[in-house]
Amino acid sequence: MRSHSVLSIADLERGARRYLPSSVYGYVSGASEDHSSLEANRYAYAHWRFLPRPLRGMSNRSQSIHLFGADYAAPLGISPMGAVALCRFDGDCILARVAHDANVPFVLSAASTVPLERIVTINPDTWYQAYLPARHDVIDPLLARVDAAAIRVLVITVDVPIASIRENELRNGFSLPLRPSLRLVTSGLARPRWLLGTFGKTLLRQGIPHFENFTAERGGPIIQSVKDDHRAGRAAMTWEHIRHIRDRWPGVLVLKGILRPEDARMAHSIGVDGIFVSNHGGRQLDGAIASLDALPDIARATEATGMTLIIDGGIRRGTDVLKALALGANAAFCGRPVLYGLAAGGQVLAAKALAVLKQEIDVNQALLGCDDVCKLNPEYLTAG
Repeated sequence: MRSHSVLSIADLERGARRYLPSSVYGYVSGASEDHSSLEANRYAYAHWRFLPRPLRGMSNRSQSIHLFGADYAAPLGISPMGAVALCRFDGDCILARVAHDANVPFVLSAASTVPLERIVTINPDTWYQAYLPARHDVIDPLLARVDAAAIRVLVITVDVPIASIRENELRNGFSLPLRPSLRLVTSGLARPRWLLGTFGKTLLRQGIPHFENFTAERGGPIIQSVKDDHRAGRAAMTWEHIRHIRDRWPGVLVLKGILRPEDARMAHSIGVDGIFVSNHGGRQLDGAIASLDALPDIARATEATGMTLIIDGGIRRGTDVLKALALGANAAFCGRPVLYGLAAGGQVLAAKALAVLKQEIDVNQALLGCDDVCKLNPEYLTAG
């Protein structure tokens, strides 16, 4: 797929579908149960209409933002995504590099297969996202490791106490850790470019990938369940564990997966610096409120606190980003759009995904009549 033929994120999704085995594509694009939360994320943006302001002098426009002490070129970021190496060889490194080149934030998932220390050499501004059990003997060494790597923003995902039911993955024979099955093998054989360029290249150069960043120690291979599985113990997590982390973490602390105003206020009272208003891209509780629908109430509840609000889930257009900012977000992060680009064409098309969104933001903020994205507010929108 050539960069010049890509006009939208939808083009990249089609390219990813052609490149990836059906099992991997289903993992990337799918969600839990009936996909109702996934679909709600997209519908939520369609529910809002713009109220443009003409004759405002749009020759000098800015989409730059200031987030947690750093300046970024756009109100965009790359959300944490696990097992991206299944989409392209060294996928985590590619996404880190793409974000660095575009000067937007990048969040490395705990479910990644490249040591975070290596990722930081590629992108020193990498943020780290953690899935944590309610065990101080696991939490504290991991905090020390992340701090030693000079990572300044720690994102704790709080909406995955247990794994959701993802029927599409089960039907495709897909799971993490990967378990070889006839359906998984046949879907791989049906995509020879992926089989050679991603799967084969990874095995030849690196061997079987391992989960590198769940804890302070290297995890097991992605094809094997291990004793003391990284997913065990999350169901026991409480706000007391967040207080424990806040007391010990010297950098910026962000919680991901907040959808209720009272939880946002609780996070602020503990000293949390920001939250991701997120339903996990529809991949956890099916039927959960859309991220965008939850945003306005959370924005009103935290307005006086100055807490940083980030949204993810459902972003496919620059207009989606503008709507999220108008409703109170400081930035909008996306996962699937960049991952589609990565799958469709490696670094070139992962970068293209960000470039498409940035161009759409620029054009549409001019058409909207807002020369600075930081000036966006609900007066630019109407429900419709």
